[in-house]
Amino acid sequence: MEPETSQFESSETLAAYLASTPLLEESWRLCGVANAAAQQSFAVNRVGTAAYVAFSGVQVVDCSEESCRGLAELEGGAAKGVFSVFSGGRAEGDQEPFMVHGGLLRLFLNFYYTQNFQHKMLEIMNECKSVIFTGHSLGGALASLSALWLLSVIQSTSLSIEVLCITYGSPMLGNKSFSQAILQERWCGNFCHVVGPYDLVPRLLFAPPSPFVEHFHALFHFWQSSMASSSSPNSIQLDSLLSDEVKAEIFGNILACVEDRFRRGENEERSSFWPFGSYMFCTDNGAICLDNRMAVVKMLYLMLAKGTPDACVEDHLKYESYVGRICWQYLQRKSLTNVCFSESSNEAGIALALHSSGISFQEPVLYGVAKDCIVMARQLGCRRNINTAKMAVSLSKVTPLRAQIEWYKAFCDNSDDQLGYYDSFKRRTASRKGSKVYMNLTRLGKFWDEVIHMLETNQLAHDFHKLVKYVNASQSYKLLVEPLEIAEYYRTEMHKRQGHYIEHGREKRFRVFDKWWRDRKIGDEEGNPRSKFAGLTQDSCFWARVEEARDCVYCIMSEVDQGRELVLVDKIEKFEAYARGLIERKEVSVDVLAKNSSYSLFREEWEEVKARLQLLPPRFPVAMVREKF
Repeated sequence: MEPETSQFESSETLAAYLASTPLLEESWRLCGVANAAAQQSFAVNRVGTAAYVAFSGVQVVDCSEESCRGLAELEGGAAKGVFSVFSGGRAEGDQEPFMVHGGLLRLFLNFYYTQNFQHKMLEIMNECKSVIFTGHSLGGALASLSALWLLSVIQSTSLSIEVLCITYGSPMLGNKSFSQAILQERWCGNFCHVVGPYDLVPRLLFAPPSPFVEHFHALFHFWQSSMASSSSPNSIQLDSLLSDEVKAEIFGNILACVEDRFRRGENEERSSFWPFGSYMFCTDNGAICLDNRMAVVKMLYLMLAKGTPDACVEDHLKYESYVGRICWQYLQRKSLTNVCFSESSNEAGIALALHSSGISFQEPVLYGVAKDCIVMARQLGCRRNINTAKMAVSLSKVTPLRAQIEWYKAFCDNSDDQLGYYDSFKRRTASRKGSKVYMNLTRLGKFWDEVIHMLETNQLAHDFHKLVKYVNASQSYKLLVEPLEIAEYYRTEMHKRQGHYIEHGREKRFRVFDKWWRDRKIGDEEGNPRSKFAGLTQDSCFWARVEEARDCVYCIMSEVDQGRELVLVDKIEKFEAYARGLIERKEVSVDVLAKNSSYSLFREEWEEVKARLQLLPPRFPVAMVREKF
């Protein structure tokens, strides 16, 4: 029997918290206020030290430009610098850039750059301890982008404020890279998307807009008119806008697209929309909460499959009813007279979730798929946690390999030939010692490549790359091992066939570790000046830069084009200044300054070339020379 564990991950904890506090009721109440206000408005309400910010769902998305109809880069154009955490522009590995719906991004920027929004946000950041962004329909997408903006600000500053985003019937927002970034930043618990069982809007962007563009406009016109006139009867009748046949066609098309999407799984094509954060699926029986994106997609299909064309239109306006039904008792086993529980609390939790979804065991096909969906969501979370725990054991097993290389470095740095660590390995002859080090390099490389593969395929905790243990271990590995990989690259003259190491020969793992190290939280002690040289040169590519600089020196000796010569001189001088700075700050290992190291040879060669080119500084001040003549 499986050990008793939490039935779900952060999503269930978040749902229990929301259901036991006034957050849902208050956020929905303020959504109603924002919806009834002027178009493109937002409402702010302060409750003690908490601030609620609700965006109106009555918005007009400008899709006149092609770039606003689909996905657009999150850090492109007018949005550049707004979301600092995404400033890299691209996720790890070969994934596409971080992208969100272009029209919704432009709509958010229209708010963001207004003086009113900036003033209100500054007040909240200075005076409140927590902020809840919320919104219904398109307002939910604005709330998500606002929360994302503030979370980015918090990460890059010392600001201390809790952020939560609660959306109601919000459309999908971003692509897979965007969704993955939310996971890796540990922000899933900051976003809760409340979704009705048949609501079309959260599922709408799974379907291509044509040939229903005009019908979608009619639907949003009906919904927004109803939202804006919540206190009075809506004069617009949907039947006058869309016939029953058109509604049935729209419903069938979206259902087919959602089904196709969940059956494709993680192999879905690039540039498509993906869920992010936690999802609270509401029904008349309660609520079910998921944060696994594939489980979310599957549940979006299973619930919609039980709907009707009329229900899928009406459901977008029923969130007041759903919020009123959600309470702490939905976690209890009430009204489950037809459900047979086992003694396992895990099985009971799954049965309760199935009951809350509104999918009856009397519908064996849907019920079976829904149960598999919930079980999968739970097992994936457990498996990631187990794999992360096991990784600590695997890391301890390869630690002796690193220790042997550290011993080899100490031996080379103290050798009488004064070559140092890098050049000793580069100029090595066939020996047992050199073979052992090379074998250890290979084994360590395979270990870290497997770590990155597991992380990119969601087999490890989503925040694995932020765990201090692995950030420090990867950085130590990189600083120790990459100089030897550079030495091997130039020893075998790969640079003559492929080009220099940094651009053409550097392994992906080292670029990934660069990002891990850049994104870490920097302690105060890291800014203190060094009193002695570093044990390992802090730029793991330093020796590759030395090799490029030496190559430039050789090229100058035979260069006849004066313009090309000036370019080479400029490049060498920039490296010379960079290396001097590292040495002055004692950020290099002693092997850099070894008498016969490649860096020492570079300095000698460069001094000789400067003398030939008369680049040495004058012996008298320039002003005195001018006065003489």
